[in-house]
Amino acid sequence: MKVISVLRGKPEPTPAKSGLTGHFKKPVPRAVRIERLGLSGDTICDTKHHGGVDQAVYIFGDLDRVWWAERLGRDVPAGFFGENLLLSDLASATLCLGDVLAIGDVRLQITAPRIPCATYAAHIGTKHALKDFFAAGRPGAYARVLSEGIIEARMTVDHMLFDGPRITVVENMQAYQDKFRDHEFLRRALEVPAHHKLHEIARAAFE
Repeated sequence: MKVISVLRGKPEPTPAKSGLTGHFKKPVPRAVRIERLGLSGDTICDTKHHGGVDQAVYIFGDLDRVWWAERLGRDVPAGFFGENLLLSDLASATLCLGDVLAIGDVRLQITAPRIPCATYAAHIGTKHALKDFFAAGRPGAYARVLSEGIIEARMTVDHMLFDGPRITVVENMQAYQDKFRDHEFLRRALEVPAHHKLHEIARAAFE
């Protein structure tokens, strides 16, 4: 697995209610530093729902990108889904919470699936954009930065599996759709280094 593109965005208008978005990422033709809160120079407009330590980097697989291009019947270039990293030979359904991607000195730990929002729906422009995204099971994944460093295209990516309970990002997304009513899922979630909001939901379920 290799880095195909490193991407970041600047504020741009969106027809969604937020008005401005950093969703539209463009490849950076040089090395970029990844810090605790993400790529240096990247823009996050809606900080209530995006960004933060547990959503510092959004990762997408090229196998998913190709699948979506065929599904949508349109060009789907790097950055189409708002990703910061596009990786070769990756289908996001294989990623589990707690897995680590090692890229040079950088260590990225998978924390959550991407949940589609109004900006995404406006970008796709179809009536069932959100429903189709959930159904596809190819959400990409958010990651926290365990180790900062420099990253650029063509670098090798090592996928290191979390050695605790295996919860895929797709399973996490399905639990979100089900409003986290499955207590067995929530018990398992407490044993993995997931997004802090998932831990908050799980702890509240057992109080």
